Amino acid sequence: MTTISVTTPQLQAPAPYPRRWAALVALMLPVLLVSVDNTVLSFALPQISADLRPTGTQLLWVVDVYPLVLAGLLVPMGSLADRLGRRRLLLIGSVGFALVSAVAAFAPTAGTLVASRAALGFFGAMLMPSTLSLLRNVFVDREERRLAIAIWATGWAAGAALGPIVGGLLLQHFWWGSVFLLAVPVLVVFLVLAPIVLPESKDPAPGPLDPVSVALAMVTMTPLVWAIKETASYGVTPAALVAAGVGLASGYAFVRRQLRRPVPMLDVRLFRVPAFSGGVVVNLLSVFSLVGFLFFVSQDLQLVHGLAPVNAGLALLPGTVAMVVAGLAVVRVVRRLPAQRVVATALCLSSLGYLLVALLGGSGALAPLVVAFVVLSVGIGAAETVSNDMIVSSVPAAKAGAASAISETAYELGAVLGTAVLGSILTASYAASVVVPDGVSPADAAAATETLGGATEIAASLPAATASELLASAQQAFAGGVGTTATIGVVLTLVAAVVALLTLRETRR
Repeated sequence: MTTISVTTPQLQAPAPYPRRWAALVALMLPVLLVSVDNTVLSFALPQISADLRPTGTQLLWVVDVYPLVLAGLLVPMGSLADRLGRRRLLLIGSVGFALVSAVAAFAPTAGTLVASRAALGFFGAMLMPSTLSLLRNVFVDREERRLAIAIWATGWAAGAALGPIVGGLLLQHFWWGSVFLLAVPVLVVFLVLAPIVLPESKDPAPGPLDPVSVALAMVTMTPLVWAIKETASYGVTPAALVAAGVGLASGYAFVRRQLRRPVPMLDVRLFRVPAFSGGVVVNLLSVFSLVGFLFFVSQDLQLVHGLAPVNAGLALLPGTVAMVVAGLAVVRVVRRLPAQRVVATALCLSSLGYLLVALLGGSGALAPLVVAFVVLSVGIGAAETVSNDMIVSSVPAAKAGAASAISETAYELGAVLGTAVLGSILTASYAASVVVPDGVSPADAAAATETLGGATEIAASLPAATASELLASAQQAFAGGVGTTATIGVVLTLVAAVVALLTLRETRR
């Protein structure tokens, strides 16, 4: 009797993409650009206030509308990238972003600038989900992918911190529109490099495009964020309640629709995975803290401490370097320690940065501000690296675009909330506390009570004694608002640390 021996073939891991590290370099260009664009306006706000004379609400919308549009479109664009091709959508978004950036640079009015920023948000939404999902498909080895995501997350966070530095350098020599022209040469380089080093990838079985889900996603995000902005500025108004109700109802309808569809645009069941949902919350609150801090510190360094834009930007350089180092160093730390403890410790460290600012009050000391940003940056750099690794690694590669879009939505929503909540509270606190001296015209008095930049501009045309009195009152009012917003930052980062401990408890690295 003859015995036949059968050898079972072993499954082999996919061969690594030979140009994966060059692809990472190329993908970092749009990541840095979109991240820088979130905060590059921070140091340009005084010049925009002086040149375009926006109201306080308009000034907030100049900052907010970009991440607001991004937040509403990231999930639909991530799903579209899975269907049409991630590289293809990335290239389309890059061309549109470069063209609109050139238009924004020469905006003649605050309204035109707001519209240009909204268009930038539309094309920016095509960029971010594609970058992280392409990384998920290019790096098939887990350890290599973790390092690549660490570089990606560090680049995004560092880009947000580099925004004021780059803006300061440009504003030292050019007008405020130069911060938008920065995008053009960066994207030209990317458009040359990307077709060479980036492979195309898409979902092999994406299902049909769902316009109803796209509309529901946008109608969920936009009214909710607007309601938060309205409540932060004016309290709980009937309009804010209606907008919040519309957003919540649309969100409920969106979730129900995704659960019923055989191939949903967004698989909301992913939120049942603790590592996924916890990572999303960490992303949101980390960026909330970072952007909220940058909103007031950029104005404080220029308008209170009197630093030139370039020097104010350089004052934040130590924190940016610390963020990069922490994001890369945590890759080794998380191999030995439970991820939930690493993330929670990092967030507690970030809360100490806010606590230092809250304790400063109106002391006007520069060095503690710099130290506070370093402490905040170390915590955020470490927390975001781990959270992004959890999010991307918890989904199949074919669904990387949609999952990456959720991660990016958390980033952009955090950017919106950081400015909308903390910025609106700061603006309202400032307007309620500033005292305009007698002898100032009603129009100038209104401008001085809108923003600290407006008060500084008006003071330049007043007699010395009146100008000194106005500036002292404005700076004191601004310092009081900073103390309030910093206290809120402490509470929220501590809440994020607790969420990390509870939701990431089962995750080990």
